[in-house]
Amino acid sequence: MDTLLRRRAKGVAATAVRSLPAVLLGTLLNILDGVSYGMISFPAAGVYAGLGGAGVSMFFVTAIISQLVYSSGGSGFAGANGSMMIEVVPFFHILANDIAAIVGEDHPHEVIATTIMSFAISSLLTGLTFFLLGALRLGSLIGFFPRHILVGCIGGVGVFLIITGLTVCCRMNEDDFTLSLSTLKFLCLNLHNLVLWLPAFALAVLLRIITYKFHHQLIFPIYFLVIPAIFYIVVAAARINLQTLRTEGWLFDMSTTHEPWYKFYTFYDLHATSWRALWLTLPTQFAMLFFNILHPPLNVPALAVSLNHDVETDKELVAHGYSNLLAGFLGTVPNYLVYVNTLLFYRVGGNTRISGFMLAAATTVLLFVGTSPIAYIPVMVVGALIFVLGIDLVKEALWDTRHRVNWSEYVTIASIMVCMTVWDFVIGVLFGIVMSCIFFVVQSSQRRSIRALYTGETAMSTVRRPRAHREYLQEVSKQTTVMKLQAGFLFFGTITHVEETMRTLVCGPAWDVTPVRFFILDFSLVAGVDMSAAEALVRVQRFLAAKDVVLVFCGFSVESPIGRSLASVELLDMDGVELFSTFNDALEWTENGYLKAWFAAQKMETQAIELPGRQDGSIRIEESVNTPRRAHLLTAGWRTIARDHSSEFAAMDTSEPYQTLIKAFSSYGAADREQFRPLVGYLERMSLPEGFVLWRQGDEPDGLYIVESGVLKAVYHFAEHTRPTMESMVPGTVAGELSALSDSPRNATCTVERPAVVWKLSTANLKRMEAENPELARKFTRLVLRAAKLDNDILLSALAARQ
Repeated sequence: MDTLLRRRAKGVAATAVRSLPAVLLGTLLNILDGVSYGMISFPAAGVYAGLGGAGVSMFFVTAIISQLVYSSGGSGFAGANGSMMIEVVPFFHILANDIAAIVGEDHPHEVIATTIMSFAISSLLTGLTFFLLGALRLGSLIGFFPRHILVGCIGGVGVFLIITGLTVCCRMNEDDFTLSLSTLKFLCLNLHNLVLWLPAFALAVLLRIITYKFHHQLIFPIYFLVIPAIFYIVVAAARINLQTLRTEGWLFDMSTTHEPWYKFYTFYDLHATSWRALWLTLPTQFAMLFFNILHPPLNVPALAVSLNHDVETDKELVAHGYSNLLAGFLGTVPNYLVYVNTLLFYRVGGNTRISGFMLAAATTVLLFVGTSPIAYIPVMVVGALIFVLGIDLVKEALWDTRHRVNWSEYVTIASIMVCMTVWDFVIGVLFGIVMSCIFFVVQSSQRRSIRALYTGETAMSTVRRPRAHREYLQEVSKQTTVMKLQAGFLFFGTITHVEETMRTLVCGPAWDVTPVRFFILDFSLVAGVDMSAAEALVRVQRFLAAKDVVLVFCGFSVESPIGRSLASVELLDMDGVELFSTFNDALEWTENGYLKAWFAAQKMETQAIELPGRQDGSIRIEESVNTPRRAHLLTAGWRTIARDHSSEFAAMDTSEPYQTLIKAFSSYGAADREQFRPLVGYLERMSLPEGFVLWRQGDEPDGLYIVESGVLKAVYHFAEHTRPTMESMVPGTVAGELSALSDSPRNATCTVERPAVVWKLSTANLKRMEAENPELARKFTRLVLRAAKLDNDILLSALAARQ
């Protein structure tokens, strides 16, 4: 046991030694970030003057909390670096200034107590939101938020940091900085002010030039170590008094230099806190929360790619939730996993949890040392740090995106930055959301919301019908218009194109060429319908009804979101509106309607034909007026159905199975009683009840069936399709022929949809016929294959129409 402990201790010690460079780099980065961004957590003037040290202490406290949470296993990155969310500083200033205006600067204790409480509340809100997103596994939803709005906000933060750099260097009151000519004169024509901010800005630009040519990770920290060294060499050589430098603005004048790190806790006072001010600043809190939650779900995957390390985003969000809740309960500011610091930390060997704990310990030492060293840090160092980040963020927003986004997104990015700079950060965020909504609606309205548009002659249902019926349906289905809608949400921006297209087809010149009887709208890929789109469809139904056009919906159910949306405007209850769950069912119903219309026009009983599917509904034939639709339907019927029925009527005295054989095969070649007489001896008549299973998919074939009456239904389960495919077989058609002739397993399950009478040619009798009468077997097989080819082609076209 002792040996094992010694080995473990040696391993930990070795890891700690290897981690020293990373810990030193991480500590230096925390110093630079803490001094530059902690110093500006509070506004620099007015009631908040002298609180820069408190901001630095709060920075270190939240950095330690997040570092401990991540290193304890909260993060999947063993060497994750936690730090304050520096992007929230602009929102902190808005909160602080609003609270000061509400409470009044003549009550400084109440103002500061309320402000620091608002900072802690922001941590609690951020932590709770992160925790819920991660625990409910909703982290991926953040990725659906428009990225360019976040980029615009980041650019606005960049502009804010550049302005903050100017105010820090020139010791300006932030409220006094305005985008005006007087401010420009103050910064550029006042030589003293120009000398204060220009070197810091030049150092920031120089650093970016150096890092553009050289990419070593130590350049950044070394650069900011060299600057104060050179500064003090010059000061020593010129023998300049430090107090003079503070008076002239070259060093920070820290009146609270000797205050302990926990001084900011003394500002908390529940009795002095203005809860009214906290309530009135909630919009800013929520705007900041919205901005906060966008960063980790984007940074974590990017860091995982950079480090080639798989992590779970939802787990990282839970860790962020814990660290920010702790930060809120401990009275400090929000924190997060820092992408750049973590990447540098890993690259110099900080890829273990031990190195993370060491960094937390080093940061704790910095916290205990206090803010006294800040008084000796040159202002230009802090200014240069702020300028560097500000320039980087502006470059990321405006320059890096110039070729990666379209013009509307780029305009949105620039507009957000302008709004945040001229007016307010909250207004900028809201403006970006509104701009994105406007551009989304405009772009969506220009996008084609119609996936396909064709007539019914190019797509038939999967019902096996006698060839004459199919020829008739293919002809008259020109009066059926099919419109398949694109995938997505149908709303007021996309319904316009649909409505205009339908109106053109029914009310425009196209009506004179091909009048429409059925208009099928396929919603199979549509996710939902808003109220504006539903009401637009009501208008569509009205002008369709005026033309006696039946509106047929398919691809959804009454209980679905689409069904509920359309039912809310009572569209589904209107006359002339039909609904089917699938496109094939809708086609089948329209085809049945055309057949019923023909037989009714001929004063024949429609019960004489067997029709599958729904039996309700029919086409109103204009008997008193010879309209183009009526003329087309009747003419097509005389050319097809009447032609074949005449041969059937001529042989009306024939008995079964001759009548069924003639109906099934007369369209594919010479077929008469004498030809089929030898075949009768091989056929077996079967009466089948409803629900009877003739065969199941995968069964060995037992023969083929010719339907005399009733309806059969086959169900195909294809691996490449999620839904099964249905095929109905009516009298005068053949079932199970391909598997029987090829002696292969059944490719579908066939049941009796309505009580049926069939003639079965068993596989045994087929083989007997081939041996006893090969010529009859050859002729019969040819007729069956001709019919099967047409059935198979229609089935394949139906499958293609479902795509």
